[in-house]
Amino acid sequence: MTNGAPSLVSVSPTLGVVLCLLLIAAATVAALWRLTPGAGTGRGAGGGAHGGVDDAPGAWRAMLIAGARAALQLSLVSLVITWAVTSAAGVLAFVAVMFAVAVRTAGRRLTANRTGWLTAAPIAGSVAPVVAVFLLTGLVPPEGLSLIPVTGILIGGALTATVLAGRRALDELAARRGEVEAALALGFLVRDARWEVARPAASEALVPGLDQTRTVGLVTLPGAFVGMLLAGASPLMAGAAQLFVLIALMAVQTVAVAVTTELITRRLLHREGPSGT
Repeated sequence: MTNGAPSLVSVSPTLGVVLCLLLIAAATVAALWRLTPGAGTGRGAGGGAHGGVDDAPGAWRAMLIAGARAALQLSLVSLVITWAVTSAAGVLAFVAVMFAVAVRTAGRRLTANRTGWLTAAPIAGSVAPVVAVFLLTGLVPPEGLSLIPVTGILIGGALTATVLAGRRALDELAARRGEVEAALALGFLVRDARWEVARPAASEALVPGLDQTRTVGLVTLPGAFVGMLLAGASPLMAGAAQLFVLIALMAVQTVAVAVTTELITRRLLHREGPSGT
């Protein structure tokens, strides 16, 4: 430790060594088992006897890159956030960057085409109203140290829900294309025919958040709770703050899933390819 402030882990050279070993271990397991995140999204379906699975980027490479990026990005954020929290312009710029990166990430994960920018709708449409309510009611003060982390947590939750819902819905529509066409032949509208297939699949994106909320305090002690305890808050205050985060995340993720599903069923957000999902 470099100072007397409480911390979840001891910040020392040993931490860096352990983190590197854990990252290498994860990448090694992914390489040995040939794990391929993104192979099932249809983006690599253009070649290979296995429908593009062998052409998908390996998880080991993605993990190493993600670990390196996380280290670099957190180092930069540590330097920038000191300036950002001291001015309104800095706060707005910081939030805008978080939002832009989330939209770009979601767009690339779902479609990798010109429709990807529409992921801005579920992310902004779910996060903005919740943040507005917090500010108007005074639950979150309009200060950088409060606004940036709260908004970041909500944007992250919306990003996760959008990507999970979108991938599941698009995959299901591609796999059950015949059912959609049969419904159209029976006179269903395009949106309604696709909705019946996409809705149950997209709804699965809510499961992680629901499980986290159901088991909080029993299986895990989330970051907001632990952070407040380490900062000296009472267990009651820490619990209230964590409940605040979990309920807000549920609201954000539910709206994000609903908007994402609507965009996909109306074919506004889709992948390239013969299936036109």
